[in-house]
Amino acid sequence: MPPRPHRPDALTWQVFRGSDAVRGGLLTEHQLRSSAWMRLRHDIYADARLDRDHALACRAALLRLPPGVVVGGPSAAYLHGVQHAASFTDDVHVLVPRSLRVGPQRGLSVHVNAITPVMVSGAPELAAPPPTAPRPPGAGRMPDEGGPSGDGRMPAPGRPPGEGRPRDAARPTGARRPPVGLMSPRPAPQLSRPATVSVRAGGIVTARPGDGWVAASPPRPSERDLPIPRSDPGRAAWETAVWLDPVRAVAIVDSLLGQGLAERDTLAALAARNADRPGGRRARWVFDLADGRAESPSESHLRVRLVLGGLPRPAVQHPVRLPTGLVLHPDLAWPQYRVAVEYDGKWHSDAEQLHRDRRRLNQLVVAGWLVLHVTSRRLHGEFPAVLREVGDALVSRGWRRGSST
Repeated sequence: MPPRPHRPDALTWQVFRGSDAVRGGLLTEHQLRSSAWMRLRHDIYADARLDRDHALACRAALLRLPPGVVVGGPSAAYLHGVQHAASFTDDVHVLVPRSLRVGPQRGLSVHVNAITPVMVSGAPELAAPPPTAPRPPGAGRMPDEGGPSGDGRMPAPGRPPGEGRPRDAARPTGARRPPVGLMSPRPAPQLSRPATVSVRAGGIVTARPGDGWVAASPPRPSERDLPIPRSDPGRAAWETAVWLDPVRAVAIVDSLLGQGLAERDTLAALAARNADRPGGRRARWVFDLADGRAESPSESHLRVRLVLGGLPRPAVQHPVRLPTGLVLHPDLAWPQYRVAVEYDGKWHSDAEQLHRDRRRLNQLVVAGWLVLHVTSRRLHGEFPAVLREVGDALVSRGWRRGSST
C-alpha cells in the first residue's frame, strides 16, 4: 500500500507559493514534488485534489501578481457562474491599473483598466483612468470596423463545453453556477493577497468568503474560499465584448443575461458611457445581438455566425401558437418568412427525447413552417453549407439577399 501523502493542515485544499511553504517549514522541496501537489505556475502549487477549473487558474495567476490586479472579462464571467466562459487551460484575463507594470506571463492576458462605469445616484461607482490607446499586438476587428476594437488580445473562436439539453415546449433558460473547489482559509500571511473594495454596477466586486458556491472537492466544515477580486457582471460583459471574437463574446453575454447576472439596462448604460472608447462599436454590436433566451453556447454560436454570414437576425425561442393551441419555441426563427432552425446537440443521442422533439417539429411543419436542422458536426465542420441552406430557405419564402430584414 503506497504511503499516505504528506499534507499539512495549513496547505490542505490550498493554492500557495512553494517557496513560502518551504521557507515556513511546512514542506521540504522533495515533498513539494510529490503527487500530493500539482504545479500550476512557476513557484505556484495547489492541493492535487482540487478541481482543475478556471477558478483555480485565476487563483494561481493572482498569487504571482501585485495587489490591485483584478480578474476581468470571460474569466470574471466564469467566476460569476457562466461555466462555458473559460476552462482550466484558457488564459486568465486580468485588469491592471495604469500605475502597475505587469510583464508577460504564459497563460495570462493583461489589459489596462480603461472604462467609465455607469452612474448610480448621480455619481460614478468607480473612478476610472482616462482612455488609453489599444494594445497593438493581436487586437481584434469587427467586420465593419477599420481599426483595433479593444486593448486586449483576441483568442481564436473556441468550442465551449455544452451542446444543449433536452427541451420541451416551455424551454426554461438558465444554468446552474459552476462548482468551485478552491482554497480554505489563509493559513499564513505570506499566502494571502489584499482584496479590492466592493462597488456596484460597472465596477469591481470582491467575492465574499464561500461566495454561495458549493465546493466540488470533498467538503470540510471550516472551508471558505478566499476572495477573488473581479469585475462585476455588467463590466465583465463589456470586457468580454471588447476582448473576444464576437462569436464567443455573444455566447457569454447571452448566458450573463439568461442567468439574471446582468441586465440589458446596465449593458446599455455601459455602452453609452463608453461609446468613444476603444471597442465601443464592437461592444454595442455584441450587446444588441445578445439574447438571454439562448439555451446553449452552441446555439448562440450558430445565431452569431448566421448573422455574420449576411442573414437577417433571427428571433430566439420565438413562440409559435399552433391551431391546436400548443405553443412551440424553435431555437431560431424568422417569423415573417415562417422559417426556423433547430440546433441538434448531444442531447439528441437520447432516443426518447429525439422522438418527442421530432414529433413537436412535425407539427410546426404542418402549420406551414420550413424547419432546418443543424448538428454540432455541421456547425463546426460544414458551416458554409449550413449558411447557404438557411439562406436558400429564406429566399424561397420571400427574403431578398442583401436585405437586413
